[in-house]
Amino acid sequence: MKPYQEAPLQIEKTISLIELVREGGFGGQVIIGILFILLISVIYIYFERLFAIKSASKLSSNFMGQIKTYVLNNKIEGAQALCLSENKPVARLVAKGLSRIGRPLEDISTTIENAGRLEVYKLEKNVSILATIAGAAPMIGFLGTVIGMILSIFEISNAGGNIDMQLLASGLYTAMTTTVAGLIVGILGYITYNHLVVKTNKVVYQMEATSLEFFDLLNEPI
Repeated sequence: MKPYQEAPLQIEKTISLIELVREGGFGGQVIIGILFILLISVIYIYFERLFAIKSASKLSSNFMGQIKTYVLNNKIEGAQALCLSENKPVARLVAKGLSRIGRPLEDISTTIENAGRLEVYKLEKNVSILATIAGAAPMIGFLGTVIGMILSIFEISNAGGNIDMQLLASGLYTAMTTTVAGLIVGILGYITYNHLVVKTNKVVYQMEATSLEFFDLLNEPI
């Protein structure tokens, strides 16, 4: 009888994200570096715009009530001072309208519309970059995958055509890393972009509602 031989132990192979990036070659590392910069940009733009939009939407609950009191009492300077103290997009629109009181309503309407476009432009500052990153990041990640696959095939070709499964698996690991990274950055960019668009629309609706209320005030008999 042959002596009993124990089956060789199979060691489970683990690999960390850092190792994947390190073994991905120069091309893969460049792609990951670009995606990391895009990720930092997404986080920065999102929180910077989110705080700016939240600040722009905060307005005293009795703001228009005070404006109405000033206007009906013909205290335009007091109303303008109140707008200046608020210093929010809605308040700046009302201030523009107050500065045109005495002119035709069409002139006042045009002035407020132009001021509104400027305020919306300020609110949407850099938000379009998130949309660009959301579309570009997955493509950049896929580019890294293609580069990784080409390099893996090149290594196999240099090995004399013999398919080394270990070498091929390692190349696939590193190649797919860029795709995963690109998708993560793209998804974050897409979610943050849409969230900011919703927040911005709320401020736009607030400005439109206040503008209508201001025009109703001008049409009231004094």
